[in-house]
Amino acid sequence: MSALRRSTVTTRDGFEISAQSGGPKRTHVVLLLAGQANSHRWWDGVREGFEDRWRTITFDWRGTGDSRGEVGDWSTASFADDAADVLRALGGAPAAVYGTSMGGRVAQMLALRHPDLVSSLVLACTSPGGPHAHEWDADVRRSLGEPDDDVRLASLRDLFYTPDWPRDIRESRLLGDPTMTSEESRAHRRVSRRHDAWDDLPRLAVPTLVLHGADDRMAPAENADLLGERIPDAHVLVHEKGRHGFFEEFADVVTPTVRGFLRAHT
Repeated sequence: MSALRRSTVTTRDGFEISAQSGGPKRTHVVLLLAGQANSHRWWDGVREGFEDRWRTITFDWRGTGDSRGEVGDWSTASFADDAADVLRALGGAPAAVYGTSMGGRVAQMLALRHPDLVSSLVLACTSPGGPHAHEWDADVRRSLGEPDDDVRLASLRDLFYTPDWPRDIRESRLLGDPTMTSEESRAHRRVSRRHDAWDDLPRLAVPTLVLHGADDRMAPAENADLLGERIPDAHVLVHEKGRHGFFEEFADVVTPTVRGFLRAHT
């Protein structure tokens, strides 16, 4: 794990966001946007694959990590504004933006609301939101609400990773920030649930790579095709065996793919 440079960014409404930078100080920025209810730790073990060449920037979403304060009516649009404030405060824009899961939804809004800050987009295991999106089914919903911790963890392992993933599920950084309150967790679920960029996606005018796992049940792979159809000239790649955590489990394949895209567009 690389040593991270830590900063506090005060957003336009006065909220204090905890941000982290890694890699060279004076080079193109890759902004990494984590999934729902997760802090920057989501990217542990993945961000290092970029830091030989690029400066990585992450931040803790409101309600996670060290970004704590009053819970508000958050949305992917408001989180995108937070991302814009972080980029403007730390410098390096326009940045390449790599967003996964809810972070991919926020990345869409960031590029739509602040196009001057985004040079390229990588959208992984995510969706356009709204009535056109393919959402998880009732079985997934029940497994995520399972009160027995061991049963729920076994379900999460199956949702995020293939049976070949060699680690204990308790070592995963993708399962949510355990320090969140129930109010913060509910607010994050609302952020993801209410996202809808469908009508605006054709306005995106940056190079876009859409990545997905073929066996993702949390954000079904059909969403990759929808994003590819709605975003002009987007390139879609679906990993044959991947589940929701495919970008981590198969980082030896996925990260070089992302790096090649970034080299071509930075």
